[in-house]
Amino acid sequence: MANSVPDLRTPDNEPVKGYGPGSAERASLKMKLGELGGADIEIAPVIGGQEIKTGRMAECVEPHDHAHVLGKYHKAGANEVEAAVAAARAAHPAWSSMNWEDRAAVFMRAADLLAGPRRDEINAATMLCQSKNAFQAEIDSACELIDFFRFNAHYYSRILHDQPYSPGGTWNSVEYRALEGFVLAVTPFNFASIAGNLPTAPAIAGNTVLWKPASAAVYTGYHIMKLLKEAGLPDGVINFLPGSGGEVGGPALASPELAGVHFTGSTGTFQHIWRTVGQNIDKYRAYPRIVGETGGKDFIFVHESASLEETATALVRGAFEYQGQKCSAASRAYIPSTMWDDLRVRIEAACAEISMGSPVDFSNFMNAVIDRAAFKNITEYIAFAKDSPDAEVVIGGGSDDSTGYFVEPTVIVAKTPDFKTMVEEVFGPVLTVYVYDSAKYAETLALCDGTSPYALTGAIFAADRGAVVQAKEALTHSAGNFYINDKPTGAVVGQQPFGGGRASGTNDKAGSALNLMRWISPRTIKETFVPPRDYRYPFMEPEA
Repeated sequence: MANSVPDLRTPDNEPVKGYGPGSAERASLKMKLGELGGADIEIAPVIGGQEIKTGRMAECVEPHDHAHVLGKYHKAGANEVEAAVAAARAAHPAWSSMNWEDRAAVFMRAADLLAGPRRDEINAATMLCQSKNAFQAEIDSACELIDFFRFNAHYYSRILHDQPYSPGGTWNSVEYRALEGFVLAVTPFNFASIAGNLPTAPAIAGNTVLWKPASAAVYTGYHIMKLLKEAGLPDGVINFLPGSGGEVGGPALASPELAGVHFTGSTGTFQHIWRTVGQNIDKYRAYPRIVGETGGKDFIFVHESASLEETATALVRGAFEYQGQKCSAASRAYIPSTMWDDLRVRIEAACAEISMGSPVDFSNFMNAVIDRAAFKNITEYIAFAKDSPDAEVVIGGGSDDSTGYFVEPTVIVAKTPDFKTMVEEVFGPVLTVYVYDSAKYAETLALCDGTSPYALTGAIFAADRGAVVQAKEALTHSAGNFYINDKPTGAVVGQQPFGGGRASGTNDKAGSALNLMRWISPRTIKETFVPPRDYRYPFMEPEA
């Protein structure tokens, strides 16, 4: 029984290491890359704390060297889902009733382990499995995941302190209970931090979880699962279920014990999940909470008062860092006709300098896209643009999958604002530019707002404050995360809570108290100290 109220003050964001030449962190990370790259590990579903080998195998390969196998994993199916539901059910009473500070301590310890002795391991796993350079891995699998663990614990403590007013004679309180049943966490390949956050955010609030990682990121997910075990996470609280979406997600969504879905991935998959939950709605014990962050067609809108240098840098970083495989990546840009020629020269010069290859070579700015399916999808979009009379590929456009899945940084100029690559999510290093008449700023803002079904991130570049204000108003619902004179990527936990609306998701803002509230079922309690002893009210008394 707790006899104190621990104070979890607002954390500081985890500092980003630079990995510069000659630094201790660079040497240490390179050593871990060699160690992990030279091993071939066996991964199995983790259910109730036990690894369950199914014999149904798949491989974890390096996207930048697809002949190199990092490990093999046993795929979960309906039987493993059933066992995981039972394990989550068995773990729920003790975990949900545990003092909140004891639950928080698990994730605070995980944060410190990741900040210290496990930093190289998780970063190296992310670099090799997801083809991220050292900086992209550092800001993701180290700093952001550490921040998720620490800030979620802080936000949860803040929620618990939010209590109702109690007038004289009564004491009112609210209990923030876990949901009844389990939460299904479905995580993407592109961010280790999201893979770690989606199962743990509900768990901090007392829920038990079934975690289905992306097949292309099972290797990194397994290392995160080991980290949580080392941090003291009790068996059965989070159950790790690698496997196909249908074979894991289907049985999980069919379970009457489904209490919620925490999802990041494609819009189509999320809509399928929502539809399935709707079809099963009369089978569940309670209405499942559905939280999702899906696609984006993120924009950079440039006003003619913007700085050329700042805009060019934002376009190159926003579009091509991590090969454009960020939900927030800049994939469409609106450039005034008075600036395009000069801006194109700067972007072309930057792209000519970009080196691309293995993340183990720290000189590479870009690495490989995640797998063959992604490579095929991206190159088909580029081929479509090359063949279309309504577009021109002006920078890049090349690709090579002989060793790894490499796609050059590519810029397309669209002659129409509704060209295919201005509207649809490509999820690769492809930026489509629409050059607009500088005199039609307001009309083009309206085009930006109406062109895409998505509304995740966006940016305005302008020195003219009036133009900034005009864009903020015109694009109010166009992006859940809106940036002024900055690229539309790189949201930091505790600073810019992340999420968007429209086809981009439910906008429940990962890394904030808003998200944690979705995993809580409040109970209001009123205690009356001296209850009445007569049913009659004063108004019933007879006239004198």
